[in-house]
Order: sequence, then structure tokens, then C-alpha cells
Amino acid sequence: MLILLYGLPATGKTTLARTLAASIGAQHLNSEQVRADLGLHKQYSPEDKEAVYHAMLDRTREVLREGQTVVVDSTFYIESIREPFRRIAAAMNTPVFWVLVKAQEASVRERLQTIHASGTPDLSVYYAVRDNEEPLADPHLTVWTDEESVEE
Repeated sequence: MLILLYGLPATGKTTLARTLAASIGAQHLNSEQVRADLGLHKQYSPEDKEAVYHAMLDRTREVLREGQTVVVDSTFYIESIREPFRRIAAAMNTPVFWVLVKAQEASVRERLQTIHASGTPDLSVYYAVRDNEEPLADPHLTVWTDEESVEE
């Protein structure tokens, strides 16, 4: 199974994805961790983003080939980034579940002030993603991380 958590930066995707992966015994892949693994810490050029998503696709494919469930969290803010993950799942006859992770902008601002130094994108990245995001047409669950606890 492939579970994709998507949404704007600092909405709580990684916290939710970690908890979900641990509770169901899945592998967790995070775009910021992959970015760091590639030596692209806080680098968001189109070429850097492409490299990160390519590496995430490779890792997702590997985990699914091993017969494991994988939880992937990233912004997945445009369709051209989402489609390759759908293709991998289809080729492997694996169900795909989308979870939109949201938080009010005031919560995001507060989170970014607290965690910005740790490598999370800053507010300018949040706005850039927000202003270019394309809505997801696929069925999905929406979770508001500033209104519900991770356990809920």
C-alpha cells in the first residue's frame, strides 16, 4: 500500500506520517530527509526539487517491491509530481491513499518560528508552494493538525 501525505510546508505532514507509519508498521519517507541525504539541505531550485522527487520515487519503488507499505510525506503540490507515484502504484498493483494535511496559517507561522533552524522551509517557501499548488482531484482524506491530535 502507498499512502501519500501532502500539503503546504509546516502543516504537520511529517509528524503525522511518522505516527501513522509506526502504528501500521510501514516505512516512512520524508522529502526533507531525502533532500538532506542528497546534500541539498534548504535548496529548493527546480533542479533540486526534481532530484529529491526522483530519489523519493526510487525509494518508494524499492519499498513496494519488498512488499511493504510506505508512507511518503511531501508537499506534492503539483500534478506532475503526483503522477509518477500513481504510475508506480498502478504498475505494482498497489492501492494509493492520499491524505491532505492542513493547518491554519497562524499555526504554520508559529511552527516555522520554532522549527526553522532545524531545516524546515521558511515562510517564503510556504508562500511559494501555496501560490503554485494545484488542487488534487483524487479522493482524499483531509486532516487539520492544529484542530486534531495526531492520535485522532
